[in-house]
Amino acid sequence: MWFRDLIKISLRQLLRHWRRYWGVALTISLGVAGFITVVTMGEDFKNNLNDNLELIGGVTVIRVTLLNEPGWRPLWFQPDIIDSVREIKGVRASSRLAHKMVKIEVATRNWTIPMAAVDAGFWKVRGFNAFKGELFGQEDLQERRRVCVIGKILLRKLFKSRDMVGRYIKINGELYLVSGVLGGTHASDLAERVYLPLSTASDRIPYLFPDRLYVRCNTWDDVERVSEELPVVIGKFYDPKRIDVQYSYDALQHVLRVVTWSEFFVYLTILATLLLGGLGIWTIMMSAVRTRTREIGLKKAMGALDRDILSQFLTEALCLSVGSALVGIIAGRIAVQLASHMLKSPVPEDIFLSCVSMGFLMALGLGIGAGIYPSIRASRMQVAEATRYE
Repeated sequence: MWFRDLIKISLRQLLRHWRRYWGVALTISLGVAGFITVVTMGEDFKNNLNDNLELIGGVTVIRVTLLNEPGWRPLWFQPDIIDSVREIKGVRASSRLAHKMVKIEVATRNWTIPMAAVDAGFWKVRGFNAFKGELFGQEDLQERRRVCVIGKILLRKLFKSRDMVGRYIKINGELYLVSGVLGGTHASDLAERVYLPLSTASDRIPYLFPDRLYVRCNTWDDVERVSEELPVVIGKFYDPKRIDVQYSYDALQHVLRVVTWSEFFVYLTILATLLLGGLGIWTIMMSAVRTRTREIGLKKAMGALDRDILSQFLTEALCLSVGSALVGIIAGRIAVQLASHMLKSPVPEDIFLSCVSMGFLMALGLGIGAGIYPSIRASRMQVAEATRYE
């Protein structure tokens, strides 16, 4: 019963002087809400960046090439190798590619251009999209259709008409339907190619081997580890000396630096907000001790012990910090729901509950840390001095 009365008295005191406390309460609430939102949705934010930013999407792609020289027995990525690669932790998707020079007939002239034979997952792995028309998909590969996708630069170089989608062009003497124009890339070598379905090209172009593999990782944190595991996994099938693994190391390090500093400033801002809240509690409680000196003296004169005074002021500080944290938790839940809706991903409830617990503990620490000294000072006040205070 004594503890319940102590809580009631502390809450009544806070409500009575709410104008004094609302700024501190708002600061702590914002800090807790920010902490919960950033930590809970941090992984989804990271995945969203990996999916949507072209620069980051490029640095999460690893290129594996099987080295084939004239006179060597040709090596290529077979289905069992692809299955082993996809089992590596951190691998999101992979795509095979074969390349060769082909002849395209344009207005009675023959042009020799680079050709890439790819599977349906190539566009997603590389982050490409259709500038015009559409990119061929899994059904086109299964039906072995004679369709192709033209790079944007190649379109400008060879064809006077910019609207080639739906028309036929002749590749190695056979007609192929242009289904789309490649977009989403600024690399000139990729935009100067013609792309064919891997199954179709394998049937019609001799000595074509898918000796290149593109692997996309879940996040930038997985790239270095996956790049180290790939030679080990593929080395179970082929000589490791004929396996070349490459990724954009410099671009990856640049992204990691940017992200690290961004996270540092975000967490620094949250920490500063919470520390300001703690400083606010300390300042307000010190002010409360000074303005309530006569009250303290009267209570002591009526038999209140030092620990009673200490408990009252410390409980007021805890009620202020914990109450603010509860408001912050509610605001954090709302922010998490909004972020989840925008990212189109479910709320990771386990992480959210962990953040709620951590936010609650931080609020307790703030209340105790900021309120303990003013409470001790109030409890040690002399009765005679306090009762004479004006």
